[in-house]
Amino acid sequence: MLSSIKLMSRFVREYEGEENIKKRASSVNSQLNENQVDEKTVANKLDEKAVDTAGISNTSYDGTQSDIPSRSSVEESRRRRGTGRLVALDAVRGLAVLGMYLQHFGSNPNVSAIVSGNTTLLFVLCGGISYSIMAQRMMDRGADTAAFRARMLARAVFVDIIGYLLIMLNTPYGVILPAYAAMFVLALMLFRRSTRTIVTTAAVLLVTAPPLMILGSSIFSKAYLLSDIAGGPMSALALTPAFVAGMAIGRFDLTRIRTALILAGSGIVMLVIGKTLATFVLPGWSLRFEQWLISAQGIAPMQPDEYAIWPLNTEPPMWHMLLQSAPHTASSFQTIIGLGISFLVLGLAFFVAKKFSAVLMPFAAVGRVALTMYAIQFVVVWILDLIGIGHSLEGVPFGDLIIGVAALLLGWLIARLPVGPLEGLMRRFDRVFSPTQPVSQTVK
Repeated sequence: MLSSIKLMSRFVREYEGEENIKKRASSVNSQLNENQVDEKTVANKLDEKAVDTAGISNTSYDGTQSDIPSRSSVEESRRRRGTGRLVALDAVRGLAVLGMYLQHFGSNPNVSAIVSGNTTLLFVLCGGISYSIMAQRMMDRGADTAAFRARMLARAVFVDIIGYLLIMLNTPYGVILPAYAAMFVLALMLFRRSTRTIVTTAAVLLVTAPPLMILGSSIFSKAYLLSDIAGGPMSALALTPAFVAGMAIGRFDLTRIRTALILAGSGIVMLVIGKTLATFVLPGWSLRFEQWLISAQGIAPMQPDEYAIWPLNTEPPMWHMLLQSAPHTASSFQTIIGLGISFLVLGLAFFVAKKFSAVLMPFAAVGRVALTMYAIQFVVVWILDLIGIGHSLEGVPFGDLIIGVAALLLGWLIARLPVGPLEGLMRRFDRVFSPTQPVSQTVK
């Protein structure tokens, strides 16, 4: 009897011990799961802080309610987005803005020949890359596509308003922000498409956009809102090939050396082809084409009566621009040359970011507040012209160097703020017109 009681008591102790072990194991597993959730939550928050919002600034993106993604998807998304990639992208965007400052305030003809028109394409290309990265991150996090569409529509409205305010200053330089805003909206048709479709679309637009843009500059010559979409070299249609090309580039892993080398090599090939055609082929083609236009039209076209009814008040299409390679002509040849330079700069920046990222930091600071820096240059030109002081440093020794250093210093000072002034306003505007909810932390 006693032996049976002892055996039973020992069995009970062993059973209780197993139960305690199971409870402790369950508690440990629960704690590990909670820690895993915390890691994922922190990772999501870090990813949101690092999102580059469609080429304007590095602002956070508020996700819609969804389940927490798996560890593998978070690690894969983190691997594809590495810090070097964002630094390089900001640096290239900063270089584009710096080139605009040199174009608007500098006086060196050699520097102007390099930056004129090419900085615009580089800026737009970076916008397409950021647009694609932002869309991909949203899908990786399981957010609703409606939230992304609402965010881009709100952002387009904000950028458009800023653009028209800068146009009202009546400076002698064109403002691309209205066209930039239109591209935000037009790109909504592509951001869920395959990479092959986006690449094909960019190639088709490279050929078809210039004649449509020239036709639009005639038809929409008196309709300013429509001309921002498809009416001239500074319209959205004219710049869309670069933007869509950027969307395609944003689909690739830009943290890899191989990708950087492919970009740089492709840029060299495009640049050599474009420059060769512009130097040896286009002058003869352009002369014969203009002679044919004159013979086909009989006489030089008369200027339209601006008070006539549409379409009698439209300007004649400038078809001769199809075979031009000058800056801001938006022809296929000028776009190829500009994209060649942009691809080369991108490839070099992504390559340098892998080894010497510190070199890119001053330019990345300008790129992080690109919208504010872009607007400041027009305000400065307006103020200087208003008080009768020329905004060009012509005749000043090392004038272009002074402009470059001043722009880098200004961008560095603004980037030290928690967020750029216009970037902060844009974020608040987004939250008002496209409210979203944070990602849920439920675990199944």
